[in-house]
Amino acid sequence: MVRINAFAVEQWMDLYETNAKHNLAETCCASISLNDLLALSPKKDLVDFTQKQVYGAIRGSEALRTNIANLYSQSGSTEASPISADRVLVTNGAIQANFLALYTYIGPEDHVICQYPTYQQLYSVPESFGAEVSLWRSDEGNKWGMDLGMLKSLIRPNTRMIILNNPQNPTGAILRREELQGIVDIAREHGILIHSDEVYRPLFHSLDSDQEVPPSILEFGYENVIATGSMSKAFSLAGIRLGWIASPNPEIIEACASARDYTLISVGQIDDSVAAHALSIPCVENLLQRNLSLSRQNLEVLGAFIEEHSWAMKWTKPKAGTTAFIKFVDREGRAIDDVVFCQRLQEMTGVMLVPGSQCFGGGVDFRGYVRLGYVQDNHVIVDGLNTLRQFMHDQYEKLPLAC
Repeated sequence: MVRINAFAVEQWMDLYETNAKHNLAETCCASISLNDLLALSPKKDLVDFTQKQVYGAIRGSEALRTNIANLYSQSGSTEASPISADRVLVTNGAIQANFLALYTYIGPEDHVICQYPTYQQLYSVPESFGAEVSLWRSDEGNKWGMDLGMLKSLIRPNTRMIILNNPQNPTGAILRREELQGIVDIAREHGILIHSDEVYRPLFHSLDSDQEVPPSILEFGYENVIATGSMSKAFSLAGIRLGWIASPNPEIIEACASARDYTLISVGQIDDSVAAHALSIPCVENLLQRNLSLSRQNLEVLGAFIEEHSWAMKWTKPKAGTTAFIKFVDREGRAIDDVVFCQRLQEMTGVMLVPGSQCFGGGVDFRGYVRLGYVQDNHVIVDGLNTLRQFMHDQYEKLPLAC
């Protein structure tokens, strides 16, 4: 029997999300309806109501896979996409894309290096397959930066894969071009696969004025790379449950497709059609502009709130994505018990946050940290923070410290 650790963040969301009055834990950009989607484009061919609802294209429609491939030519370059439609495999969300890629390539006696902190799936799934996982830890004191020297030190003769999350969940940090190039150089030297979860791409909303939009891992000319993505986060369509695996290497796509046969015949034709519409020009441009504007607006509100409570809240402002990782401390700078804080906050006010130590640190790391999702409708953020403000005034200093 395969044994796998409980998926802490998803279990937390399942337990608390339904009853949250102010859900500040949501990681998707503010969701849109199909009517909203139609309003973002002059095209009105969202769904063909005459189409028979058969399985449809097994790997995803040509239109959808072409539009997904085109996403990778939008990193500020005028060059063509590094992949074509036949290098894209459509899945039920990025969560299935990640699982399939890991299932296909990781097994007992393999060694995996995983960027950390990150979405638990990316290291717990390889562990469940019998692999040994080394955590490549971000530097909290250096704006969650990554040390390439540390990565080199983690390489072993049996290292099979380096797993990245760019932009990073939960910190909102990014890997820049030069860092990605260094990772590719290390992987190429040792013949290692790179798996990059890019589900929050291309929501780069807070780069410095002279900072380049980080390229996808697909853009470095290295064949042994896998990128996963989704309609859920940057594209506001979590409800259609659609993601993808992309790679310039046809052997990788064929291997993942072979594994996929056991879990999925095809995604629904309606979901495929909606996603293809959303990723078509000009709809995708309008949708991303809407979400980038919302990100910046809400991040400004959140930043002002943190400044107001600077004695209790510490953070590195996210560069991208939809989440912030915030440390809550007492007046002497000691971490509070983030699990009790999140539980008590929701029980008393209906404001939902995610505790970092339980959902990202296995109870050991990130004590005092909480993950907050800020790319929701503006009134959700404003109302939630106003309610949190009252809790900070009335109840915060009664919370226990982290053990």
